[in-house]
Amino acid sequence: MLAQRQPVVLLVEDESAQREVLTYNLEAEGFNVVSAVNGDEALLMVQEEAPDLVLLDWMLPNVSGIEVCRQIKARPETRSIPVIMLSARSEELDRVRGLETGADDYVVKPYSVAELMARLRTQLRRVRPAAAGERLVWQDILLDAAEHRVWRDSQPISLGPTEFRLLTTFMEKPGRVLSREQLLDRVWGRDIYVDTRTVDVHVGRLRKALMKQGGTDPIRTVRGAGYSLG
Repeated sequence: MLAQRQPVVLLVEDESAQREVLTYNLEAEGFNVVSAVNGDEALLMVQEEAPDLVLLDWMLPNVSGIEVCRQIKARPETRSIPVIMLSARSEELDRVRGLETGADDYVVKPYSVAELMARLRTQLRRVRPAAAGERLVWQDILLDAAEHRVWRDSQPISLGPTEFRLLTTFMEKPGRVLSREQLLDRVWGRDIYVDTRTVDVHVGRLRKALMKQGGTDPIRTVRGAGYSLG
């Protein structure tokens, strides 16, 4: 069985000691960590890395964490990414401001690492339920991430490990167009070189498996852009 892709967390923190501690704890919990040290770099990495979650410090040089959060939530392609704001500001007005800017959660420093990880996993369950072993449903397709099984119209579907991960990726983002490069990153991993044409081959195999017992093709090809579910 192909291992589940590690969730990617973008850590935005300008203090090196704090960044090292958080990176260590996140990696120990099984997360893939990418980091930025200022707001400009963070906004660039959100576009390039497509993280599953952003852990964002309020006090950053140049562009503040509040402004970074506002821009992430203003863009259609990134607004669904959960943002957890980290701040030494404990006043209620500051919490309200952070949440009204679009932050999905607000954690005051100093904080318990265990509590932070629990809050992080809560947010991830919303956007990557398969990583938590939950069932995904889209129309007549049911995917059980824990048991690694798929049904369509109550009939079991046999999928190879790569096709299973492809379907998982599609079902976690129904309706969203995913480029071949994004699929390569999410299904094969960012550290493995695979030709983009390989994506087309495996999407073809997935389509064939899902339509083996009848039914319409649930995967849409978007010319020049990629693929989407529905």
